[in-house]
Amino acid sequence: MEKQFEQIREQQKESWNKFSSGWKKWNDLTMDFLKPVGDEIIRSIDPKNGQIILDVAGGTGEPGLTIAGMLNGGKVIITDLSQDMLEIARENADQKGIKNVEFKACDVCELPFADDTFDAISCRFGFMFFPDMLLAAKEMFRVLKPGGKIAVSVWNVPEKNFWITATMGTINKNMELPAPPPGAPGMFRCAKDGLIADLFSQAGLKNITQEEIAGKLNCYTTDTYWIMMTEIAAPVVAALSKADEATKEKIKREVYLAVDQKYPEGDVIIDSSALVIYGEK
Repeated sequence: MEKQFEQIREQQKESWNKFSSGWKKWNDLTMDFLKPVGDEIIRSIDPKNGQIILDVAGGTGEPGLTIAGMLNGGKVIITDLSQDMLEIARENADQKGIKNVEFKACDVCELPFADDTFDAISCRFGFMFFPDMLLAAKEMFRVLKPGGKIAVSVWNVPEKNFWITATMGTINKNMELPAPPPGAPGMFRCAKDGLIADLFSQAGLKNITQEEIAGKLNCYTTDTYWIMMTEIAAPVVAALSKADEATKEKIKREVYLAVDQKYPEGDVIIDSSALVIYGEK
């Protein structure tokens, strides 16, 4: 089992490094899209001046950089499996003049920090990709101070996230993709109601709550939507790489049709739904 987790971790690292340039290109649009979830995470952990806060799977820097900007004294440590994503986070910090932030490439299942280090932990859309989610929750619990707060987000059910199902649903209709093994990382792996709350409870956290947060992907045009999805969505790119040219074109036509039917006025602002789960040590 250990070997399987290691393989998943290496695949994840390779994938996020590969797509880091796409995330940099689309940073403004994606950060605007994910902001309501980041705002709820920040509201939940309620950062205070002088605190030391950990942002796990921080990617290009959010919500860690926003949290750092709120702190007078204290600091944020942003971790991610992908060194290339963290380089973009570092650039974003420099552009915003944020100094009280550190960056560390590491695996959430082996956090390189002492017990009881952090006042709070944030993690936006990381859990779905962790090979061993319970071990990840236990590691976060370990490095959290007694009384410390944690808030994480995961995607809600596919029916409430047309922004990804418009493309992946069309791909699945047109291609015979192998079913992922049970428990494999994926967008909707944590969508089941209460799944993360149960992991939190098993890890030792208490006062656990769950909130549904709506978001909007402001693409404005179907062209923008399609280009973005084929440059930053790893499962989309992986699937399309296995398709011949005719199938790719058919998928593209059908995705355009699905999006255009849903937004006949041409203003492509796609609803999304996420869950934010909170706990305390």
